[in-house]
Amino acid sequence: MHPDPEFYRIQKLPPYVFAVLNEMKAKARAAQLDVVDLGMGNPDGATPRAIVNKLVEAARNPRNHRYSASKGIPRLREEIVKRYKANYDVTLDSEKEAIVTIGAKDALAHLLFAVIGPGDAVVSPNPCYPIHQYGVIMAEGHACMLPMPDPATFLSSLEDLYRRSSKPPRMILISFPHNPTTQCVDLDFFKEIIRLARHHGTMVVHDFAYADLGFDGYRPPSILQVEGAKDVAVEIFSLSKSYNMAGWRVGFCLGNSRMIGALARIKSYLDYGVFQPIQIASIIALRECEEDTKKICAVYQKRRDVLIDGLRRAGWPVEPPKGTMFVWAPLPEKFRSLTSLEFSKKLLEEALVAVSPGIGFGPMGEGFVRFALIENGQRTRQATAAIKKVIQSKQ
Repeated sequence: MHPDPEFYRIQKLPPYVFAVLNEMKAKARAAQLDVVDLGMGNPDGATPRAIVNKLVEAARNPRNHRYSASKGIPRLREEIVKRYKANYDVTLDSEKEAIVTIGAKDALAHLLFAVIGPGDAVVSPNPCYPIHQYGVIMAEGHACMLPMPDPATFLSSLEDLYRRSSKPPRMILISFPHNPTTQCVDLDFFKEIIRLARHHGTMVVHDFAYADLGFDGYRPPSILQVEGAKDVAVEIFSLSKSYNMAGWRVGFCLGNSRMIGALARIKSYLDYGVFQPIQIASIIALRECEEDTKKICAVYQKRRDVLIDGLRRAGWPVEPPKGTMFVWAPLPEKFRSLTSLEFSKKLLEEALVAVSPGIGFGPMGEGFVRFALIENGQRTRQATAAIKKVIQSKQ
């Protein structure tokens, strides 16, 4: 008898929707066609020079070539704690309430493995960033997806769930500013989440990847600003978007000491932490590069404006987001009979513009596409001019 060819955890993961488009992009490029890729949220800006210089200096020191500390070197943990005090007036213990992770994805996946057991319900909005759903499934939990056309609807659905469920969810997993929908919230929303969680004994994880990407004067709040949040919640912060350090893979998990302790314990078995020169350079990011963060945010805001303006000129009116590095757009009126994947293929074939189909973020993402603000103004204008031809063609 042949063993089952499917591996236990792998068979729980669906086929990667984006793979179809990645293949189409590769073929177009092989044919020397100029594709404007607004698909993956991969920051295109350079990491600030002071951070790179520190990395080079630290990498030359042989003492930094050894295994590092799994939970992060003490000075880096102290620096993130100082940033939270300065930016959010949140006081954290760098020893017990802060840990360095290999980016936000590592923090989330390993935390779920550490604190979620078979069948534990984890509530999160749908559509969502894929790891928010499939990280739960890989950890044997039950991914309980609630629709989020807007934050108020999500909150009322969550309250309904608590009322009708015999066993309260083990965790609420949220992320604002939100990928892919770009929804933003104020501190009152977080107060309500923390109130419910404390009352029902539920853990809360807030993925704060777009902490520094708020536009038009909007400043995304930290969930840890809520009084009593540390009783039940942790927040995941990453250097990827705030400092153009996506490839460096440095993140943090901050807040509830029990959850941080569980994550530290599981990580001590799974990894030896981030390469030490990268950690040393990250200290410089947090200590010296706040002005760079503001400039990075301004670049995204400008790109958002160029894209929104171009789409409107193309006859595709889309609401400008208040945060993130994305634009979440309902399919244009005349293409609503298509699926988001079919429409994305059409844009790639006819306009040479790559976007992400909403279905890739969960069933409730159908009917939308996501643009990533990762091309300069000129390339973005090139994309919207090509999209205009598709929208205004007679089909």
